[in-house]
Amino acid sequence: MTPLGHDDAESGSERGRRGPPRWVVEWLVVLVVAVGAAFAVRAYVAQTYFIPTPSMQPTLLIGDRILVDKLAYHLHGVGRGDIVVFTTPPKEDSSTVPDLVKRVIGLPGDVIRSSGGRVYINGRPLHEPWLPPGTVTTGIAKQRVPPNHYFVMGDNRADSQDSRFFGPIARSLIVGHAVMRIWPLSRVHLF
Repeated sequence: MTPLGHDDAESGSERGRRGPPRWVVEWLVVLVVAVGAAFAVRAYVAQTYFIPTPSMQPTLLIGDRILVDKLAYHLHGVGRGDIVVFTTPPKEDSSTVPDLVKRVIGLPGDVIRSSGGRVYINGRPLHEPWLPPGTVTTGIAKQRVPPNHYFVMGDNRADSQDSRFFGPIARSLIVGHAVMRIWPLSRVHLF
């Protein structure tokens, strides 16, 4: 017959060989799933971006953070006036940032030009309610936007490296549609 104390010692050693307590394993599984889901959402669904330059002022200020929907253009087309994030095009001189944010002005097939401080699309002046009154736009030579390309510009026309400099961007460079300014909290806004 085995003494009682000896049985307790065996059951304790058996517990030690079984591994960590069940709650530790459950929490580790929850943590791994949560981290995996966060990476999947960031890679394929939505991502936040920090605004480092004044090129989209007054709409987006330096330090603002925006939420970008990466699925939007898989469900519908890119629209004129949309704010998009795209991979910096190869022709862009300043490659210090991997992604840029601009507004879509010209769609595939549009004939675009600037004259008298205004943008013209297919011979008609473009209504741009997002710009402050008195904004002057120059530097757009008459051109047709190629198929599957978009002419993008910053709202701060005097301080924006955009399609006037690097040309229309390919659809394949577009990361997603900026849907909301999420920071600072005092300026939260849906686009």
